[in-house]
Amino acid sequence: MADWMSEASATIVVMNEAIGTLDGIREQLAVLVSSAFDSGAMHHSAEAELLEALRAAGDLQRLVDAVLVEGVAEIAERSRQRDRSERLSTRMGCHNVNELVQRVTRCSPQAAGRLELAQRAVGVDWDPIDGEAMPARLPAIRVALRDGEVGVDGVVAVAKPMLGMRDRVERTKVLAADAAIAAFARGAGPDGEPPAWADLLAVQAMVWACALDPDGDEPRDRDAGLDRFFTMGKARPNGITPFRGGATPEVAAQLQRIMDASISPHVQGVQFAESDGGGVGSDEDDGAWVDQRTRSQKQHDALASALFAAAASGELPTIGGAAPTVIVTAYAADLARGSGWAFLEGTAEPISMAAATHLACAGAIQRVVLNEDGRIVQLGNLERVFNAHQRRAITLRDGGCIIPGCGIPAGWCEIHHVQEHARGGPTHTDNGVLLCWGHHRFIDTGPWQIRMREGVPEIRGPAWFDPAQRWRRVTKSKTRLLRLLQPA
Repeated sequence: MADWMSEASATIVVMNEAIGTLDGIREQLAVLVSSAFDSGAMHHSAEAELLEALRAAGDLQRLVDAVLVEGVAEIAERSRQRDRSERLSTRMGCHNVNELVQRVTRCSPQAAGRLELAQRAVGVDWDPIDGEAMPARLPAIRVALRDGEVGVDGVVAVAKPMLGMRDRVERTKVLAADAAIAAFARGAGPDGEPPAWADLLAVQAMVWACALDPDGDEPRDRDAGLDRFFTMGKARPNGITPFRGGATPEVAAQLQRIMDASISPHVQGVQFAESDGGGVGSDEDDGAWVDQRTRSQKQHDALASALFAAAASGELPTIGGAAPTVIVTAYAADLARGSGWAFLEGTAEPISMAAATHLACAGAIQRVVLNEDGRIVQLGNLERVFNAHQRRAITLRDGGCIIPGCGIPAGWCEIHHVQEHARGGPTHTDNGVLLCWGHHRFIDTGPWQIRMREGVPEIRGPAWFDPAQRWRRVTKSKTRLLRLLQPA
């Protein structure tokens, strides 16, 4: 009993000293940070000094992460009692460990969840009988966390695939993978690479998990298939229809690739030629387009482009012998005037005439004339707006969406009548340009203006893009760009 009391007293002393030390470090760091912020030290620093400051801060952050993970592990340990009233989280007035961590550290629920996941991987459990510590699930990563070689991001990156194997893999093999990944994190891997950051650790852990558990978690894969869903709610008063869903990994990955391809910041923007054909415009004329859409809006437009491209591909199942087609009804006079409302088959929510014009421009039109009693008195033939040969020709000329900075490829674009079809605009290559769904949908109400000059599209952008407000030829065709760059 005396030995136990002595050990407990020593532990209390060590903990008090640690708290005092942490408080002292915080006070010193607060003075340094305040001075750096107020003096603009980062702004005035040399590049090497800036990077060194970030490196040092990262080193400190990882050590702080170790303290946080160990503390959360102990909170979790003290909150496992069967009797809810005896749990630490309950006694502190919180619903669970996550809420307690949020309140103590002032972090988000997501950050608290990451700390919980990290502690499950590297936290130690204590034997309830003899009070001895039991090994962590990933002991080598635990040591790397203690030494400041990995932080919470790194531990979480490793924990997801490694813990996902559960009991399907022998413990000795898991420990071998744990040791190899920890060495990789320290920069002591077999290839002598520098210390790895979180994304590289995630790749390493996933490769090890695939190697050790080649069959994967079959119940998990089956459950994912059973749990997949997609639902559409009722249209809201503002016309927006909410979606909810859960995708299997391969579907989510495909959708993510579509999003990435559509909204990547690395896509090459449109280049301009002078309107008189006198060569490539200057740098100050070209400028840099700033896309003012939010990321969520860009992702919506990318999904719309993919859906409309799939519907137009001719490879989807047919409905009533025809490809999936959105049917819009409107009065011809309203369509020509550009005012009033139109209606979609399958929903009671009306759409604006601008949306109806967009659909009519991108699809096919069949004129059905009704008398005042609703009787069909005339049925016209289906008019395809642009045929395949015209589309190929326009694609060669435009290359993709002609709006500056938009990277949507030609295959996902729609063909826009510069002079509206409903107002007599011809279905001719001299009157059609490629626009992605998002820019096509709002071309009439947005800041971009398009005109055709001798069969070549020209763009006039908003004042924030081009203060001169000049009409500029759009040049995305690689053949035409090469011709412009070659000497006369």
